[in-house]
Amino acid sequence: QLQLVESGGGLVQPGGSLRLSCAASGFTSDDFTIGWFRQLPGKEREGVSYLISSDNSTTYARSVKGRFTISTDDAKNTVYLQMNSLKPEDTAVYYCAAEFGSVLAGLVQLEYNYWGQGTQVTVSS
Repeated sequence: QLQLVESGGGLVQPGGSLRLSCAASGFTSDDFTIGWFRQLPGKEREGVSYLISSDNSTTYARSVKGRFTISTDDAKNTVYLQMNSLKPEDTAVYYCAAEFGSVLAGLVQLEYNYWGQGTQVTVSS
């Protein structure tokens, strides 16, 4: 059973940085897609970024492009989301998601069957 556990959230001032981690266990394939999503109370879960392992391609939502970077550490079975130049509007619960193989629309939550529990990120002075 694939399990995902996020960590690294917290409180940061505007302009600051955080790095989120998503540790995967029970992963038996080297062909997968990993995504990061975020959600505010009462709002739809929004796709932030995703990575496809087959070609190591990455995609970002327009709102975070140039500020966030998704990466993997295969030896540790961990996916990271480096978040720089954080803004108050980045405040949300952040989730990682995984699916075997390459998905067609990686910023759409319906593409994923496996989810972590989420980690809170708050950007405030």
